[in-house]
Amino acid sequence: MRIALFVTCVNDLVYPATGRAVVRVLERLGHTVDFPAAQSCCGQMHANSGYRAEALPLVRHFVDTFAGYDAVVAPSGSCVAMVRESYPRLAGADPHLAAAVADLAPRVHELSELLVDVLEVTDVGATFPHRVTYHPTCHGLRILRLRDRPLRLLRAVRGLELVELPGAEECCGFGGTFAVKNADVSAAMLADKCGAVHDTGAAYLAAADNSCLAHIGGGLSRHAAAPPGGPRPIHYAEILASTEEQP
Repeated sequence: MRIALFVTCVNDLVYPATGRAVVRVLERLGHTVDFPAAQSCCGQMHANSGYRAEALPLVRHFVDTFAGYDAVVAPSGSCVAMVRESYPRLAGADPHLAAAVADLAPRVHELSELLVDVLEVTDVGATFPHRVTYHPTCHGLRILRLRDRPLRLLRAVRGLELVELPGAEECCGFGGTFAVKNADVSAAMLADKCGAVHDTGAAYLAAADNSCLAHIGGGLSRHAAAPPGGPRPIHYAEILASTEEQP
């Protein structure tokens, strides 16, 4: 199987360790992962801000870049949702592009989808001896419907204590430009989420999108009850890549 990594903008520029973690997990399972150097932004920011015409060249570029692969994996429910749900609407007026999107989009997977559904693996050989809670981000929860796939992977990690997050399905308040355009509402939602995370007593907060983790992590760092050094935001791919020994 030819697998390509779509690392996404935020991971490439701010959280490169997450992209490397995806590759380590898949290589541990015996797969070779390509990184097409021509890849760029998926266009989500443009489309969500109303710039549909400006997003179309990015749709075409994505299709051209990844068309030859059996599977494309991304450590971002948000960007995968963009490709699978928004690309067909954006490409609808161009029959050739629409056909190319229809062919490629089903092969674009969030990491847990690729592991659980395509490769049929839940135990990836990881060890992470820490108390962890998990926040299901909105695109993964409501558009991709990842359900318990990430949790099944985390439960198989040796030494990991998974703690339920109260109100887990409530949005953290990020929503891309929502946090900027509706700052007061976003801040209130963030405060609720940070309080719930803190109450778990977890050392780490895991999620499938680093954008949401950055938002929550900023809130946690300012949370009045937060102890120094925790809870620490971490993409769940980095947990799956870990082989940290038990203390």
